Amino acid sequence: MAESVINFPSQAVSDLEKMSPEYGRKVAEAIRSEWFDDTSSKFLNSSNNFHKLRLYSRGEQPIDKYKNELSINGDLSYLNLDWKPVPIIPKFVDIVVNGMSQRNYQINAFSQDSYGVDKRTKYMESVLMDLRAKGLNDLTGEALNVDLYENDKETLPGSEEELALHMQLGYKQAVELAEEQAINVLFDNCNYDLVKRRALYDLVTIGIAATKTTFDFSDGASVKYVDPANLVYSYSESPYFEDIYYVGEVKEVPINELVKEFPNLTEQEVYDIVEKSYDISNPRKTNDKNKINVLYFNYKTHGNSVYKLKKTGTGAEKIIPKDDSFNPPKEMEGEFSRLDKVEECLYDGVYVLGSNKLLKWEIASNMMRSDSDFGKVKMNYSIVAPRVYDGRIQSLVGRITSFADMIQLTHLKLQQVMNRMVPDGVYLDADGLAEVDLGNGTNYNPQEALNMFFQTGSVIGRSFTSDGDMNPGKVPIQQIQNGSGGNKIQSLITTYNYYLQMIRDVTGLNEARDGSMPDKNSLVGIQKLAAANSNTATRHILQSMLYLTAENAEALSLRISDIIEYSPTKDAFIRAVGAHNVATLTELKNLHLCDFGIFIELMPDDEERQVLENNIQIALSQKLIDLDDAIDLRDVRNVKLANQLLKIKRKKKQERDQAIQQQNIQAQSQANAQAQQQAAQTEIQKDQAKATTVAQLEEQKSRFKIDYLKQEAEVKKELMQLEFELNSKLQAGKSEGQSLKKFESSGNDIVTGDMGLDKF
Repeated sequence: MAESVINFPSQAVSDLEKMSPEYGRKVAEAIRSEWFDDTSSKFLNSSNNFHKLRLYSRGEQPIDKYKNELSINGDLSYLNLDWKPVPIIPKFVDIVVNGMSQRNYQINAFSQDSYGVDKRTKYMESVLMDLRAKGLNDLTGEALNVDLYENDKETLPGSEEELALHMQLGYKQAVELAEEQAINVLFDNCNYDLVKRRALYDLVTIGIAATKTTFDFSDGASVKYVDPANLVYSYSESPYFEDIYYVGEVKEVPINELVKEFPNLTEQEVYDIVEKSYDISNPRKTNDKNKINVLYFNYKTHGNSVYKLKKTGTGAEKIIPKDDSFNPPKEMEGEFSRLDKVEECLYDGVYVLGSNKLLKWEIASNMMRSDSDFGKVKMNYSIVAPRVYDGRIQSLVGRITSFADMIQLTHLKLQQVMNRMVPDGVYLDADGLAEVDLGNGTNYNPQEALNMFFQTGSVIGRSFTSDGDMNPGKVPIQQIQNGSGGNKIQSLITTYNYYLQMIRDVTGLNEARDGSMPDKNSLVGIQKLAAANSNTATRHILQSMLYLTAENAEALSLRISDIIEYSPTKDAFIRAVGAHNVATLTELKNLHLCDFGIFIELMPDDEERQVLENNIQIALSQKLIDLDDAIDLRDVRNVKLANQLLKIKRKKKQERDQAIQQQNIQAQSQANAQAQQQAAQTEIQKDQAKATTVAQLEEQKSRFKIDYLKQEAEVKKELMQLEFELNSKLQAGKSEGQSLKKFESSGNDIVTGDMGLDKF
């Protein structure tokens, strides 16, 4: 490593020297000497290692090692075996790749320029003011019918904790939405999902993945897949390669495409390139003279932005761009000064391997710089290798190749044992059969004995010979057991399962991850826990893929400014984004004025969703939240934020329940008071009605009595009148001397009661 670093030209030179083709040739030759110079070069070793791992991941590894293991001095004539490798590793690779490819994510853009931060801060301050003055605002609204709220009262958070959650879940500036949609459109245009799958396959198989962000004025910005086997880069200990100062890739370019890309090449130069080039990028291919290997690389260095500051006669100041060699002499007339600023910059180079011809060396025309850190520049390549140490890269497949070899050898040994196994046979003693006499004249020959043995299982024999001696062949037919191979087969199967379990132990991909052999006695929860632990073992691969996606999204975010500001595809791009949301069209035109922070939010997997759903179901069963709250919680894609929202929903539900309970108590108290008041009023009305009825009855009685007395007085009056008339006649008769009878009533001339006739 130290020798290759010395070969690079010094960066402590002027910008003019760095821009020279000679400087670029030195950089290209230094890269060549580090990666390509000898037969055991770093590039070939890396390429061959990646090729071997990719063959293992496909179940197509070379079988020569297995033949050498089983052959005797290279002789395989006695072996009739199926040498095709057992595809064990592809299964585990597919489990990881396909499982992680299904994990969805969401791109979040946050405006981090001064305008966006100020807007977000003012919104928070406005909401906090409404929140803290809520009581006064409500009182003023009721008393004066004046709305003092600056925000919608109905959607106002209930506490500062809820406000913090609202800023993460609900608040989004229009320019941020426009940026997110723009990145998603660019991802769709370049089929990033396919690029992501290939990169994820590389992470699992060879332990490193790379992509390249490109921009041109006709096609705009895109993300392309880069084969790590063709990659060259400076030494780095970081898994994210953020400290490298050069990076490039070797491409196999047809001659006609090279001439189209560099039309200034002469026929002689093209001829020299074809004759001197060699196929260094892939030594497994035959040398094709119609294609050459070209190294495209970025070289990071620093540059000086120098300006001449001149004061004009009117007192104004004028700035004129200069190169870094500008240094105004003191004796120069007028007031001059130098302004300079050191910034990182990128140089693009194209170098033909073999012919050692530098086709291109120039400062990059559209470098990616963030407005928040304009002195830094991003390279076009994004690389990640989660398990790298001292330049050595470790992969999931690399951990298990030795166990896959042992499984293959066990499989071949198993075939050997099965080929050498013979069925069970019988031993037939011909001398013992000769001593047997059936007594009926029938011959008992070996064929008849075998037929009887196989059909009936019976054997006829003699304990004594015809001479009366003991017969050693008294059992003339005996079965030969050839079952010794069964133990060997069982032993090999045990060995096979042992190495298969070793693969699971080393990778962390247990049976619960793929569901190949779940334990019938294990509870569902235990199996899910085992699957979750397996996901934890491969979490670094998923995190690396998310990092690569975030890097690409950030690079595209910086490229969007170039599209809107320079590219002819600006209008088509804006229409493509605006098709999703017309309201963002006006914001899109100002995206190049903003600076964004890009974050990747991973969607929860099935286990995380199940944990959240369990919390929701428990809260629903205990009536801690309502159904509407559960629907809102299921819409939150971040499990951590969803749990925080669940806590807030539970508190608000308790507050609502307490308020409803208090209202019910007040309503019940009011109902009881009204019932008592109604009962009292009813009793009073009842008493009043009773008193009125009694008074009316007494009054009626009085009227009846008065009427009776009046009628009685009339009758008495008539009687007295009659008596008076009779008495008058009597007096008249006395005067005539007639003796008349007295008609005066006795005791009947008074009215009943206290009333006498004197009152009449």
